[in-house]
Amino acid sequence: MSDASAPSGTFVYDGDCAFCTMCVRFIERRVPNDATVVPWQWTDLAALGLTRDQAVTAVQWVPADAAGPSAGPAAIAALLRTSNPLWRAAGAVLGLRPVTALAWPVYRWVADNRHRLPGGTAACAVPPAAAPTPTH
Repeated sequence: MSDASAPSGTFVYDGDCAFCTMCVRFIERRVPNDATVVPWQWTDLAALGLTRDQAVTAVQWVPADAAGPSAGPAAIAALLRTSNPLWRAAGAVLGLRPVTALAWPVYRWVADNRHRLPGGTAACAVPPAAAPTPTH
């Protein structure tokens, strides 16, 4: 039996991105849930079992149970499944493997272009992947 007051999980997003923050404000207003929603910059990623690279690359869902984290569309689906029946249904559909697979390219496009989207600023741009450091 689980504690009814405990959050179902933690949804981690990029708090430096105005577009991401605008999306989270929508979630907070329209998608009732018991999850902890936090910018990656203001949380202990290691305690959540996440790395900075994971947090920079995509939103993350860390369930309260022992299951591992989800990223991108799968993370959004997991968060939606903690809400009311309408949002749970949307999360169930988005969580289907074929739908999630189709959603990833859309998610990547949005993530790569979030600085150009409504509410986005230059600070929202995803930093380019660092070139590997040569070893001698």
